[in-house]
Amino acid sequence: MTAPKISFKNTRKVFGTDADAFVAIGDLTLDIADGEIVTVVGPSGCGKSTAMNMVAGLISYSAGEVLVDGTPVTGPGPDRGVIFQQYALFPWMTVRENVEFGLKIQGQNAQERHETAMHYLSLVGLADFADAYPKTLSGGMKQRCAIARAYAVNPSVLLMDEPFGALDALTRVRLQDQLLDTWSKDKRTVMFITHDVDEAVYIAHRVIVLAANPGRLQEIIDVNLPFPRTEEIRLSPEFTEIRNRVWRAVYHRPERAA
Repeated sequence: MTAPKISFKNTRKVFGTDADAFVAIGDLTLDIADGEIVTVVGPSGCGKSTAMNMVAGLISYSAGEVLVDGTPVTGPGPDRGVIFQQYALFPWMTVRENVEFGLKIQGQNAQERHETAMHYLSLVGLADFADAYPKTLSGGMKQRCAIARAYAVNPSVLLMDEPFGALDALTRVRLQDQLLDTWSKDKRTVMFITHDVDEAVYIAHRVIVLAANPGRLQEIIDVNLPFPRTEEIRLSPEFTEIRNRVWRAVYHRPERAA
């Protein structure tokens, strides 16, 4: 059996101490396979972003372990690319320069950086805007630039926290398809945080439902729909059935007894 790409092993995250302590994640155990897309949903305060940030190495865990490729996470690393809802592009740099930024830190020479950046800008449909500045781009284009920047440093894991949440519905659907098209070419492992149940089902192999107080695993729902995902799949009875199951798991969960 292939070892998981990402593992949470009895992972616990507590913010604060003593009387002010808040248990954001309580004893989470979960494996994510290499090349798998998982989406993580749940009510506000269930620890979705906390879980992702522990994988990214942006925050530490209080107990248990978080492993990537079997190695405990101790901080950020180039094997994990992170994309947030806020694009975090450098406004004084062109689109291409933004994508080249991480490559420069890695020590690539100018020609290598240029070729790599243009490859990933082409992949996300922004090659014609390589010399544009972020202020001239739409929200969807800025997010595609952020995705290209994350891909350019060649991470094996892509961590995405509500990356399409601030976009209009049409742009959001287009970027979902763009993400899946890019994934089909390189099969990176994707952990994708979202509040949108339809989005969660459409892009995932599995939907991870978390419950709150404390954040914990509620249910894992397999999405047994074929790839590539299409509009026909989105409108199919099979999609609706899975979507309704996820919806019920998130919004109609019996409250835990005190």
